[in-house]
Amino acid sequence: HSKDIVDTAIDAGSFTTLVAAVQAAGLVDTLKGEGPFTVFAPTDEAFAALPEGTVEALLADPEALAAILTYHVIAGKVMSTDLTNGMMAATVNGADVTIMTEGGVMVNDANVISADIEASNGVIHVIDKVILPAM
Repeated sequence: HSKDIVDTAIDAGSFTTLVAAVQAAGLVDTLKGEGPFTVFAPTDEAFAALPEGTVEALLADPEALAAILTYHVIAGKVMSTDLTNGMMAATVNGADVTIMTEGGVMVNDANVISADIEASNGVIHVIDKVILPAM
């Protein structure tokens, strides 16, 4: 896996909003770093499903954006086989996410729609919803 998480997401083509958000929040260097990282990556559709104006507002507020994006990142490489039902995982944001594995994997209220996309510095799990930390 020669491509890092950022380049893997760019190549996939369905994460243009996520990539733009990572750039706006100044997290590119972090996610190109050694890691390893586990990223729960919302698709463009997931971002589009947020209330109107949310993405634009976040892109204009790098701090809030970074807080949300880091809530989608876990330090370390966590493959789907490492997940257990009801497990709590600490995110880079500092808040925990809850993983459920009954009848499909969920992170909080988002479904994992594609798991274990490996990159040189970690792994991406694609989710169908943007997960928001309690503000």
